[in-house]
Parts: sequence; C-alpha cells; structure tokens
Amino acid sequence: MDFKVGVGKSDFADLRNSNNYYVDKTEILHELVNDTDNEVTLFTRPRRFGKTLMMSMLENFFDIKKDSRALFEGLEIMKYQRFCDEWMNQYPVLFISFKDIEAENFSGAYDMLKVRLADVCKEYPELLEHESVDEDDKNVFLRLKSQDGTLGDVKNSLKTIMRMMHTIYGKKVILLMDEYDVPLAKASENDTMGNSFYSSMLDTIGGIMGTTLKDNEYLKFAVITGCLRIAKESIFTGTNNFSSYSVLDEDFSEYFGFSECEVAKLLSAAGREEKADIIKEWYDGYVFGNRFLYCPWDVMNYVSALKKRENARPKNYWKNTSHNGILLTFVKRTDFKVKSKFETLLNGGTIVQTISDELTYDTLHSSEDNLWSVILMTGYLTKADAGEEGETVSLKIPNKEIASIFEDTVVAYFKNTIDRGAQNSMMEALWNGDEQTASKVISDLLWKTISYHDYHEDYYHAFLAGAFVGLGYEVESNKEKGLGRPDILLKDDDNRKVIIIEAKKSKKESDMDADCDEAINQIITGKYAEGLYGYKQVHCYGVSFYQKQAKVKKM
Repeated sequence: MDFKVGVGKSDFADLRNSNNYYVDKTEILHELVNDTDNEVTLFTRPRRFGKTLMMSMLENFFDIKKDSRALFEGLEIMKYQRFCDEWMNQYPVLFISFKDIEAENFSGAYDMLKVRLADVCKEYPELLEHESVDEDDKNVFLRLKSQDGTLGDVKNSLKTIMRMMHTIYGKKVILLMDEYDVPLAKASENDTMGNSFYSSMLDTIGGIMGTTLKDNEYLKFAVITGCLRIAKESIFTGTNNFSSYSVLDEDFSEYFGFSECEVAKLLSAAGREEKADIIKEWYDGYVFGNRFLYCPWDVMNYVSALKKRENARPKNYWKNTSHNGILLTFVKRTDFKVKSKFETLLNGGTIVQTISDELTYDTLHSSEDNLWSVILMTGYLTKADAGEEGETVSLKIPNKEIASIFEDTVVAYFKNTIDRGAQNSMMEALWNGDEQTASKVISDLLWKTISYHDYHEDYYHAFLAGAFVGLGYEVESNKEKGLGRPDILLKDDDNRKVIIIEAKKSKKESDMDADCDEAINQIITGKYAEGLYGYKQVHCYGVSFYQKQAKVKKM
C-alpha cells in the first residue's frame, strides 16, 4: 500500500500536500456557484460525514490570499477551466468554526466564543495594517483580538471583519461557517430550569447570524454547516435567498459521505478489495436524498487499520465521536410508548414517522415526532426508501455499527431499570421450586424489556443473565461444569445453595413443554451438577422461551 490514509484530517491543504488519499468531492464547487444563486446555503449532516474537510476545501479554492492550483491539480473541478479562472483564489474568505464552543454554563461558553473570535482575528493581521481601513473598525478588531469585546462587538464581529476585508480587497467576502449549531446544542444539553443558558446563547448566535447574513452588503455568499436546521424564525430571521439541504434532500446529496463506487476505488488502491462486504455491512446504509452512502469517518478508520493489519476486524468508530444521550432521553420518556418501535428497529425492521427538518433545540423533546426527527438528522437512523418524499418517512437502523450503539444504550437501559420487586419474586419462586410463579414473573420481565436479534437463543441467554444482576449472587454464564456448559449457574454461598438453568428457544408455543424437558435432560446428561460439593441445595431448571413467553420446569 503506497498511499497514506489520513484519519481525522480535516485540513484540505494538509491532506493534499502530505499525499493522503482524497475522495474527490470538488465538483460541489461548480454546482454550488454555477447551478444555484443562493446567498446563504446551509448543509445539515450528521457528525463525521466530512463537513469540515469540505469547508476547508472551499476555503482553499476561493481564498484570494492563497495559490491553490497545485492542490486541485488532477481533481474533478479542474475540468471546468473557465470556472476555475473566474473563481479560484479570487475572493476574500472568512472561515470560522463553532465546533469547540461548549461549556457547562453560558459564561464559560461565551468565553469560548470570544477565544474563537480572537483566533480568527489573529489569522488576518493585514486588516490592521491597511491605511484605508476605518479606525473604529480597527479598534473593534483589537478588542475582539484581545477578548475584550462588548456583546455588541461580538454580535457584529463577523460583519466588522468582512467590512475590513472588503475595504482591502475591493471584493465582497465569501463566508464559511462550520458547525454553527454546536453552541446551541451544548447549551440545550446543559440548560437547567431557570438558568437561561439556551436563551442567552440563542440571543448571541442569533445576533451574529442576523448582522452577518441579513442585508450585509459585504457578503458574496455564505456556506454554513451543522447537524440540525434551526427554525428560520428562531435564528435566520430576515435572511434573504436562504436555502437549506438536509439528509432528506436530493440536491447536493452525493457530496457528504462515500458512494459504493468511491469505496470500491479506495479498497482497490489499498489492495483490500476482499473487504468490500464487511465494510458495506458495518458502515454503509445511509440514505441522503436519493443516494446510498457510507460514513467516511468509519471507512477511513477501518482502511487505516487494514493498512497495518490485513485481517483487522471492523469495530465501532462512531460511538466515541459523540455521546448517545439522545437515545437514552428517548427511552426514558414514559409518556412516549416507543419500546415496540425500538424492538422493530433492533430486529432489522422499519417504522414510519412524521419527520421535520426544521427544529429548535429548546423544543427537541416536546414531542415524539421531534425526537425521531433528531435521531434521523444525527445519523442514528436513516430513510429506508431512497425514493420516499414528504413528511412521512420510513426509518431503519443503517448498519451493524449503529445497531451496536442501539444495543449498548437502549438495551442496556432496559436491563439496568429492571423491576427489582419482580426480580425478588423470581428468586423466591426459583428457590422454592414454584414453576408457575417463576414462569409468570420471567414472562412479565420479558414484556418490559427490549427484545432484539429477533428472539435468537443468544438473546434469551443474555436476558436471563441480566435478570439476576444486582441481587448479590455469584452468577456464571456458559462456564465449564461437568461435561458441558450450563447457560446460568447462580450461587448463594452464604446459604450453600445453587441454581442451574438451561434455556431453549422454542419454534412454536406448543413446543415449550417438550423443550423444557430437553433442557433438563441436557443438565442430566451433561452432569452439570457434578463438582458442586458442599452445597445443601441444588435446584435445576429447564426454561423454554417463545417470543415473550417463558415456561419454567424443575428437574
């Protein structure tokens, strides 16, 4: 493998200069400028779908301070020669990212915002050196640079900088704003009743947006990225010629994420073509507009691993990049009856929901539809049908990677909130040999938990193991005993008694009794009770499961 795989690289110039593999998305430049007339374009995509690298590529192409022809040599955009002559390195560009503006309270977040603005000012020292720049603007610039700006300075900061750039270069400014909604998302997460964190941050970011995007005579056009489109009346009020493209829209859908053809070319260059099916199973399945796409962050991470180890196993790279709080928030809402929908999704099915791509962070949790919308927009679910249009959308889990996140969060939540009273009733019944009560209580617990893997036998084994957690007993699962491995071995050493359980999945309800007998016979022939010396009581049970029913039979 004679090429580099740059994991986490979001600087286009660095990526190209260091000879890292680049999946060519440069044709968006021509489509964005030549095929539309948007003054403000908002792209909303989940995190880790290449938004920042895309913005860096735009900056390198347009920025008048750069000479980028060598960076773009051999890329798709160069076939539009007249376009490149007209636009490449011909305009002043202001590029700002809000991705790191987060804190536990507004004061901390506002300080981070001032630091970010100061960093931006330091990237444009020439604005202070030019004699024709207004002295008042220079004074504001210096206050921003030293983090001493007033709230008014902050709200007008980008327009002030753009006015100074326009004075120097005599051209309108292209604004690139990356991850614009992170400060609002973090404020919403950390807001508590009465502290006005979210409303204060909305006022600040809304003020910046208003002065920068509305009737700004120094603006050539703006490109903005984020995870969600904040309702226009909330933050983009009065913005003229505004266009937004979410995961539901066909336009520009191919530019964020890798197509199957692009992944095939990458694997061919890497000499790992045989890994195509694994990568598809784990990292494909997203539907943006009418296109099927892979998550680029995951693909590049896995190809990087394959470069080092030919037999590297795929893993979940996504779960470490953003928290899964939105899923837990959802399942904790007792007023939303969503357990059966999560079961359908976990078992590979689809659900149909009304979706909105225009939300506000302070109302995300106000309705079930809003929460499904957020889960879709943030990449935990995707459209099931690329041809679907309208507000009603079929949803599914896109791939094996995201399914594992659902299992880790949703399934774990239901395990951790198991009814302790029911647990105690189950144990009392098992210690007393009460088959009927044990069958009923275990069935009740099944109804309250999430079923997944389509009721495979492994699901029932995991369910049983979880049912005994937190009761103070030593629980072993599938460990060697006698001539085989019992599914569950539970020891009460203080009272010198033990429970052995062998579980079976029944194909139909009428088989449950016979399957219990088969499980008991396996305990006997496998001699699972041998070696348990010193215990006064050894209770052996065969348990059969059919969907959400359990039958318990004592040996």
